[in-house]
Amino acid sequence: MEQIGLIVPCYNEEESIDLFFQTTDQVFEQMNAHQNKYEPYYLFIDDGSSDQTLAKIKQLQVTHPKTVHYISFSRNFGKESAMAAGLQNVKGDYVAIMDVDLQDPPSLLPKMLKIITTEDYDCVGCVQTSRKQNPIRAFLSASFYRVINWISAVHIKPNVRDYRLMSRQYVDSVLKLTEYNRFTKGIFSWVGFKTKYLEYEGVPRAAGQTHWSMYQLLSYSFEGIVDFSDAPLKIATFVGLFSCLISIIGLIFVIVRALFFGGSVSGWPSMVSVILLIGGIQLFCLGLVGNYIGKIYLETKNRPKYIVKEKK
Repeated sequence: MEQIGLIVPCYNEEESIDLFFQTTDQVFEQMNAHQNKYEPYYLFIDDGSSDQTLAKIKQLQVTHPKTVHYISFSRNFGKESAMAAGLQNVKGDYVAIMDVDLQDPPSLLPKMLKIITTEDYDCVGCVQTSRKQNPIRAFLSASFYRVINWISAVHIKPNVRDYRLMSRQYVDSVLKLTEYNRFTKGIFSWVGFKTKYLEYEGVPRAAGQTHWSMYQLLSYSFEGIVDFSDAPLKIATFVGLFSCLISIIGLIFVIVRALFFGGSVSGWPSMVSVILLIGGIQLFCLGLVGNYIGKIYLETKNRPKYIVKEKK
């Protein structure tokens, strides 16, 4: 019997736990209808929830001690840390990452498994083809993928979900990337291997509300750009060089005008504007450099990505 590990990050998802388990377990029952071939290994990651999420998971573990397991963090470390913990601790010949809110349809698992086992793929990812969301959020999402695929050597398929089924070799390769600052979508693309993408129409959450604010999404996008491209540093260099050249040309103009036409104080507003512009560019470039230095600082601290409070 082959084991399929399911990594399920959870943060304040008490309303979705039971529904997710019932829905996914029905899929496995259908897969084993004619032959008892696949065994699920549920690994719920409680990311420091403040509601009854952990209590719900514990109830499931008591009633299904063989198939349901969990890890609970000491506080909220974020989904990236939750996925890292899952990949490091999950068991199974194949491993899937799934959202507990059922926006990642468990019904796709049989098709994903068939592709990996019969078509010589190492990973099957999922891409949403349509989803009702805020137009501004949709525009920013599309812009992010255009930018990162333009400036990065690693290509990330637009609208790809964290939902994917992976071979054990693929998971072991991902685990070799031990950086503290993690952008898992980029890591999945960076390791390579043959990957096929399934398209499906987006579905609403089964219960609860999203925990991703606009600020968090923008911050996460910037993290991905910085983690997988040094283009912002190069842009800052060119902007700084261009600003320097403009300043030299402006200085020569001022000197020539003073020598041949005499000085004048009437242009002080434009001069102040130029100074503010150059100062702003310098601060912008310093901010980019500082962001990279900050990431280096966090890496050199060698802190753990998460702290486990309890597990079973």
